[in-house]
Amino acid sequence: MIHTDTSQMDWLQLVPWLTLSLIPGLGPIKSSQLLEKIQHPDRLFSASYLDLKKILPEKLAGLVAGAAENRDIQQQLQRTQTWLQASAAHQILTLDSPFYPKNLKELPDAPVLLYVIGNHHLLNEPQLGVVGSRRPTPNGRRVAREFSEHLSRSGLVITSGMALGIDVAAHQGALGCYGSTVAVLGTGVDQIYPARHRDIYQLIAGQGALVSEFPLGTKPFAGNFPRRNRILSGLSLGVLVVEAALESGSLISARLAAEQGREVFAIPGSVLNPLSRGCHKLIREGAVLVESPDDVLIELAPQLHSVMHGVMNGLSTTTPDRKETDPLRLKVVEAMGFEVVNVDQISAFSGIPHAELSVVLTEMELDGVIESIPGGFIRLG
Repeated sequence: MIHTDTSQMDWLQLVPWLTLSLIPGLGPIKSSQLLEKIQHPDRLFSASYLDLKKILPEKLAGLVAGAAENRDIQQQLQRTQTWLQASAAHQILTLDSPFYPKNLKELPDAPVLLYVIGNHHLLNEPQLGVVGSRRPTPNGRRVAREFSEHLSRSGLVITSGMALGIDVAAHQGALGCYGSTVAVLGTGVDQIYPARHRDIYQLIAGQGALVSEFPLGTKPFAGNFPRRNRILSGLSLGVLVVEAALESGSLISARLAAEQGREVFAIPGSVLNPLSRGCHKLIREGAVLVESPDDVLIELAPQLHSVMHGVMNGLSTTTPDRKETDPLRLKVVEAMGFEVVNVDQISAFSGIPHAELSVVLTEMELDGVIESIPGGFIRLG
């Protein structure tokens, strides 16, 4: 069901689902298997202990039978009811809701329910997961933002995890062009993590959707994030990895996406950048090598229906690279490549003396061709 008000009838229908999701030791897979047998959680909580023992292990049958007397569960139910009453933007989607995301429902470990703040309809729109390092390079952050903006303009919902680095850059790219974005959280949906993302949390709540399977108040425990990642990939048609080290959690998202039958995309980078190694590994294993947003759109086009017109119109709309004709500026561009480089490196690679180079760099920065950042300069086109 979808909860849009707090009428007693709606709440009574929601309680069995919430109770099922709150029973300790009963994860998504066991819950799904149980629902296959009983069809609806109402039957679970109206059954006797003896009947429960016929379909559940004894310990679990005891937990189910005692749920009505479990103080922690009852307190959490009260907290949830209060939260629902606080705003019409606060919703809960259960597995039997027509609004429950269809892509996610296909998974054997689909969550029993989802807590949502914002526009729940986005969860059934075509989505692309965008993930990567929490400590990206300036290039990586820029690529995530620009790709997300372009893909959002083309009709895709950008879905990420609101983490530091690539995640937040992806959300910003979609929000910056007034597109749609979904943040899948590894905490309760009422928790802002990291705390510095309070502003973007509020923007996503107003312009997109915040989603979590975890009960309200859940803190950011490490084990929550792999579980979060399966939802992120499960909602999406594919997952784009922008930058990732070999031990990155983003590779978990990519692996889950592949196991779920989703597309996996990876952006290659410099062999000198350790954050390129995870992407290169994915490409060797069969991920689609991506050099522009159009590569993603072309690959996903056969799966898209409702946004096909927007996708096809979105192809080849990226801004062409700025072409330099001045010989000195052309030397600088060639010397810089696409990495962050300092003045000494540019001078050494281009052969331009420092005094002359300083003037050229200043002109190029004023023209928007390059940008000065910590560590040196980076090309903008």
